[in-house]
Formats: sequence, structure tokens, C-alpha cells
Amino acid sequence: MTINPDGIILFEWGWFQINATIFFTWLVMLFLTLGSWLITRKLTSEGTLSRWQNLLEVIVNGIKGQIYEVSRQEPGPYLPFVGTLFIFIAISNILAIIPGYIPPTSSLSTTAALAICVFIAVPVFGITNQGVMNYLRQYLQPTFFMLPFNIIGELSRTLALAVRLYGNMMSGTIIVAILLTITPLIFPVVMQALGLLTGLIQAYIFAILAMVYIASASKAHQEIAKKGEV
Repeated sequence: MTINPDGIILFEWGWFQINATIFFTWLVMLFLTLGSWLITRKLTSEGTLSRWQNLLEVIVNGIKGQIYEVSRQEPGPYLPFVGTLFIFIAISNILAIIPGYIPPTSSLSTTAALAICVFIAVPVFGITNQGVMNYLRQYLQPTFFMLPFNIIGELSRTLALAVRLYGNMMSGTIIVAILLTITPLIFPVVMQALGLLTGLIQAYIFAILAMVYIASASKAHQEIAKKGEV
């Protein structure tokens, strides 16, 4: 039984290979692109709104509300990044109800790529908000000797993000595979439903943690800047 989609080769031509992780990631991206285009092509602020526009507004407003609750900042600059993380992970996990589909989030390469995006986004937002010097000054707090430890903290946080999402998704896949072998009728259906709920929760946790890291960095830079002014 192959659980990790990285090991499932769907197409091979010489050195070029497409495994299940890449294929299903492209599939999710295509689904999101077409879905976004279909929903937003007839947006309106007058008259009766369509069900899809209502759903879209509920999701966007919900994400904006969570961003503000975490950061206490204007959610606009963070919405595209955090919202994309949440929707991509959520849809990747929800589509697991389709037979033959393997969530790309059950691959460590996918979760690591998402964590690296967060790792890059933290300094990008920090530098954008406070400037290069104020951002770099954080790594020297409270003393210069804390520089290597602060860098290690950033790297370990990225690793924890990747492993957490990967571990939770893989554990659900393994449990369902075991129950399919033991009791192929009842328990897998229940576990599939629980798996969908877990997938949504993991998408929420990942997006919230990403926003927490970004917000904490911005607040730290603001506090350092205020101390420098005093």
C-alpha cells in the first residue's frame, strides 16, 4: 500500500516524472482558478446576489475577521496570502471525498513548500511595514549573542509548520487505510467524515499560525522602533 503520493508516478518520460503530488496539486490549482473565475465573473453590489457570491463574501469576511482578531491590524494587506493558504489547504483536503484522489497535503514536499512560503512571508511583511533595519534589529534582541538562537527559532518554526500539517494528514490516511482492511463498510465512512472535518481544522490552524507569526513579527518590530525613538 502506497500512502505517500510522492511515490506514485503517474507519468514518466526519461528523466521527467510527474508524481501524484504534482498532478493533484495542479488539479487543485486548476479547480481553484476555474472556480474563482466562474464565481467572480458576475459579481454585483446591486439587486439579488447569487448563492456563490454570498458564499464567497462569507468566506472572505470570515478570513478578514480572523486576521483582524489575530493581528489587530488592517486585514487587507494579509488577506491574499493568508486566504490563499487557507483555501488551498481546505480544498485540497475536502476533495479527498473523490475516489482515487490523494490530497497533496499528505506529502511532506507540499507541506514544506507551504511552510517555506510562510517563512519568506514573515520577513517580507516585516520589512514592508517597518523597513530593513528595524526588522533585522529584532534578531539582536535582547543582546547580540541571541542572533544564532533567533535564527534557529525561525527555522524550527518553519519545520514545525511543515511537519504538523504533514503528520496530521498522514495519520488520517493511515487510519482510514487500516479500517478499510479490517471493516470495509461502516468505519471508513465515519473516518472519511472525520477526515474532512480534520482537513478543514488543519487548514484553519495552518492559516492562523501563519498570521500569528506575521503579526508577532510586525508587533515586535513596532515595539523595537518605538524604543529606538524614545
